[in-house]
Amino acid sequence: MVHLQTMMTRRTFNYEKKEKISKKTLNSSFWRWWYGNLTCFSHEHMQTFGYMWSMLPIIKELYPTREEQSEKMTTYYPFFNTEPQIGSIVVGITAGLEEARANGAEGIDDEMINGIRAGLMGPLAGIGDSLIVGTYIPILLGIALGFAEGGSPLGPLFYIIVWNATSIWFQKFVYFKGYELGGSAVELLVGQKATAFRESVLVMGQVIVGAMAASWVSISTNLVIAQSYDAETGKLTDVTLGSKLDGAFPKILTMLFVLFAWWLMAKKNITPIKVLLLFVVIGFVGSVVGFLG
Repeated sequence: MVHLQTMMTRRTFNYEKKEKISKKTLNSSFWRWWYGNLTCFSHEHMQTFGYMWSMLPIIKELYPTREEQSEKMTTYYPFFNTEPQIGSIVVGITAGLEEARANGAEGIDDEMINGIRAGLMGPLAGIGDSLIVGTYIPILLGIALGFAEGGSPLGPLFYIIVWNATSIWFQKFVYFKGYELGGSAVELLVGQKATAFRESVLVMGQVIVGAMAASWVSISTNLVIAQSYDAETGKLTDVTLGSKLDGAFPKILTMLFVLFAWWLMAKKNITPIKVLLLFVVIGFVGSVVGFLG
């Protein structure tokens, strides 16, 4: 990351624009990335081919011959993978750099462009996963679940409409911002302030996920551990393990099950589907023996 920043500060992009990418081509490039960033997805290439498909209109407009187009497209063949929402800024940045290269700017070559791509995809994945996947999406899902109570279709409709509207707006904004900034966006994205912001968002996302687990996951036990005498009614009442646990530590069973699920997936690399099936078995056995309520 430090090498990437140093490389960018040493190079200036002073040039007089002759070739300029049209708004139509930039829009075409953006929409290709939006719905095709996982095109031909594989563990070997990840988002590489989606990236190449998005850059193809840019290359075709800037370079007139098939030979030049083929040569420039090989720049984008190396492996690429990041969080796709915020990752659209990388496509915008490289579009701006490609425009500068077509106009003869010094210091912009395949190595420099791929250095920026490789240097940005890790930090941006951290920002996107914590801010979008870990924070924004759970908030939307929490609101949608509230709307969906009682079987109302308002919940899924809310999520589908709001997510797509905000996702498209955000991706398009950062794409064109990346195009405008070009190489100068690197310091903005991987500098010290960006790192501090990313870490603070990660903490906020963890707090929100924890709060949602406490709100939406409910695990209780009706196991009777004693009986108490009620002087008013003159009857014996059951004392359950769940009431005692909640009195000392509310929702402790929920917390333990959530931590258990995290441990299985994060430490034992068990897939979410297998964890879900395991919990179905635990729930069934726990209900049969009378432990889980």
